[in-house]
Amino acid sequence: MSGSTTTVVQAAVNEDTQKGRLVAALRNSFQQSLALGTLVVLFVFFAIFGSNFTSASNIENILMSTVLVGVLALGTTFVIVTAGIDLSLGFGMTLCSVMMGTMITGWGLPVWIGVLGALITGALIGLINGLNITVLRLPPFIATLAMMMIAQGLALVISNVRPITFEPETRTQVTGIVQFDPVFAMSDGYFASLPSGVLIFIVLAVFAYLVLNKTILGRYTFAIGSNEEATRLSGVNTRRWTILVYVFAGLFIGIAGVLLTARLGSAQPTAGAGYELQAIAAVIIGGTSLMGGRGSIVGTVIGAFIMSVLINGLRSMSIQTEWQYILTGVVILIAVFFDSLRNRTKV
Repeated sequence: MSGSTTTVVQAAVNEDTQKGRLVAALRNSFQQSLALGTLVVLFVFFAIFGSNFTSASNIENILMSTVLVGVLALGTTFVIVTAGIDLSLGFGMTLCSVMMGTMITGWGLPVWIGVLGALITGALIGLINGLNITVLRLPPFIATLAMMMIAQGLALVISNVRPITFEPETRTQVTGIVQFDPVFAMSDGYFASLPSGVLIFIVLAVFAYLVLNKTILGRYTFAIGSNEEATRLSGVNTRRWTILVYVFAGLFIGIAGVLLTARLGSAQPTAGAGYELQAIAAVIIGGTSLMGGRGSIVGTVIGAFIMSVLINGLRSMSIQTEWQYILTGVVILIAVFFDSLRNRTKV
């Protein structure tokens, strides 16, 4: 009799779990559809009222703007799913770019080692963030805000407050066509009529999607964001996995630093200002909850395009920069409000 009762209870639990997953899937699908609809509406609006918004050169500008914001957003999606935040994205990217430029021009190292140095720098930024949050028990907001300021200062000190420029031959390597061999040359090139930076973003988005949805890192990312204490009590070393999440996100910061350097053809010590807000906004607009436990790479990609189209469209309408900041801030407020509303009405 007890065995029969246990079976019934287990069946009920499994049924509830399946219903929960179905509800979550439907909610994510609705959010992604809403974000996609918003992107279409924005594009049509600016196509009608903007100047040269649909020109080939402007579409390319939108795509390339999406690459940097999108790559940063892919990594920070994991962080926000854990109910964390990362404010060090923008100047972390700048520091990675400056380290790449310094290693190539100042130390005379090959381009591919400079790229590796940028990735290691990004991973170290994530590692320090993760240790400060898990070991020192600092709030993610404070820990990453401090790292943002440190990265900003280091970028200025290392570059001596001057842009780091490359020799013509090296610059060609950095900004040329992507080759499927150890030659690292990115962002200004094309592959099958598509800017190579966009191709890299697509590959990274697919990779991030697989990691978030098909690996143990992704499962623990969701588990920590949903209920960290329950996850810890179930035997999971939440401290270690949280650190790994921040290191993983740091790798995307490093990649963004490489792409920024490739796009500019130099390392600019102030080029990353403001990117952290755009990336975080893209993640939230895409449906990832600030409360943690819920997120989508597909939604993040759509959110990154929304941010790029919005900023580019406002410029095409010759709206003054200060008003662009105001309108972008309003969009972020609306996204956060709806995220809060979703959590209050969560089934």
